[in-house]
Amino acid sequence: MSTPSAAHDDAGSRPDEDGGGRGGRGGRLGRIVRAPLGWMLTGIVGVGLVSGLTATGPGPVPVLGAALAVAVYWVVMRRVAGRSTPEIARRGAGREALRGGAVGLGFVLVSALLITVFGGYDFSWAGNGFFSVVWSAAMVQAGAAVTEELMFRGLALQALEQLWGSRAAIVITGLFFGVAHLGAPGASAWSALAIALEAGVMLGVAFLWRRSIWFVAGLHFAWNFAEQLLGIPVSGHTPKALFTVDTHGSALLSGGTFGLEASIVPVLIGVLLTVRMVVLARRSGGLLPRRPGRR
Repeated sequence: MSTPSAAHDDAGSRPDEDGGGRGGRGGRLGRIVRAPLGWMLTGIVGVGLVSGLTATGPGPVPVLGAALAVAVYWVVMRRVAGRSTPEIARRGAGREALRGGAVGLGFVLVSALLITVFGGYDFSWAGNGFFSVVWSAAMVQAGAAVTEELMFRGLALQALEQLWGSRAAIVITGLFFGVAHLGAPGASAWSALAIALEAGVMLGVAFLWRRSIWFVAGLHFAWNFAEQLLGIPVSGHTPKALFTVDTHGSALLSGGTFGLEASIVPVLIGVLLTVRMVVLARRSGGLLPRRPGRR
């Protein structure tokens, strides 16, 4: 896979020359659709539709839906936006997903351990079927991770970055990521802010560092997958798990009924990780200070 800085300089972070040449076709509507906000919305609608139809399907349906969502993303970026797509390149995809997964798994396990040490969690074996729980969680969480990252980081962040630069794109997509979780059970203004900081902003910076959907999807997947298996509510939802968890003390420590994301512990850890990844993104040239010009 290209290094982050190479990916940043690749056509994937800018309109292709032939894409620019198509800008005059299709009249006013065509120009609107090919503008950053136009292809962003087109892609979000397409990927979101696929996700809505497959996310809760049986067996491998969510993963098959994620594969279809990647195809929709490719079509929108190549044919509508006129951009190449190194961020979804197959070469190095497994390596990037594993790297992201390691970060996500470590993030959840360290957060859960600290909350447990401070008296917020108490775990016990649930007695559900091991393989059925793991299989179902893997399929659902993999599908959700890929489709959400395509929409928020692949489409929204890159479109807003092209218009206003990386910093504005991170802030806007991070806040929107938090707002998007306000409809979850047990959600509050605090849980939305917490998710915006520890997930929305962190995942945005992680993408700018690695310039790989597979890295952020791996991080996102491992985070939700580990939470679900531990029996901790995932954004207010409590699907079948390997463990059950009893919460004690302040909801600020345990996250209450919303789950780990509303705990102050992962917020602080997420901020520390974000700062480190900002430094790495700066070094790799992954941050755009302003709208890049066409080649």
